[in-house]
Amino acid sequence: MKYIKTDAPGNVRENMLKPGERFSFRCHPGISCFNLCCRNLNLYLYPYDIIRLKQNLGITSAEFIDKYTDVVLRSGHAFPDVMLKMAQNNEKTCSFLTGGGCAVYPDRPQTCRTFPLEYGLFFDAEKNRSEQVVFFRPPDFCQGRHESATWTTASWEADQNAAYYNRMTGQWAELLRLFSTGAASGFDPGSEQGRMSFMAAYNMDEFREFILNSSFLKRYLVKSSLRVRLGSDDAALLTLAMAWIRLFIFNISSGEISARKKGGL
Repeated sequence: MKYIKTDAPGNVRENMLKPGERFSFRCHPGISCFNLCCRNLNLYLYPYDIIRLKQNLGITSAEFIDKYTDVVLRSGHAFPDVMLKMAQNNEKTCSFLTGGGCAVYPDRPQTCRTFPLEYGLFFDAEKNRSEQVVFFRPPDFCQGRHESATWTTASWEADQNAAYYNRMTGQWAELLRLFSTGAASGFDPGSEQGRMSFMAAYNMDEFREFILNSSFLKRYLVKSSLRVRLGSDDAALLTLAMAWIRLFIFNISSGEISARKKGGL
């Protein structure tokens, strides 16, 4: 999910789906292009994607990031991107693609889950608010768009169990927007502050260890309904992590967390 400027050119806006607008799509093993979209991808993984995938595989966040991802810092970006690493074969297939399809299908990433739709957020600086927008963007080789099944964005989201993914990724996109503003000037991803922020977003196991075995809970007030879930619920932990980064980096308070007293780490 990406941020799009409010003055985006018309050719970008033309492919936006209007509320209730229908599109045609169906993917199934009998279609000629089945699994072709699972090759040579530049696929961004978002924090909730990592949670679901590492749980599916029964490994830690650190193990997943080390084995299955590339962490890259693009020019002009303050926060690193986490990309799914492709397999080392001629077709550069997704690491989870098998002869029978996706090996992690129940926990597939948000980008795969919402395909052929792409989600974005328009930020209106004047009104200081964001609007979720959706694009229908199947690749040229996709034959699924010629199938007879039709959907709206709402019915497709429900069919793919994507609502929670979209909500968590939308919250992450909102946070990433802050890293693209002047409020992030001076932020160094290689500093202790930068490493802590990345850990909080992408390594739930290490972040849990940090908050439960340091003075974190003595220095921050955490919403009680959230605090009781931190020991075992990675999604609750991610909610806290995003709120903490807002406070830690941008000094933006929320209902999830507040500082007991002024201080850093």
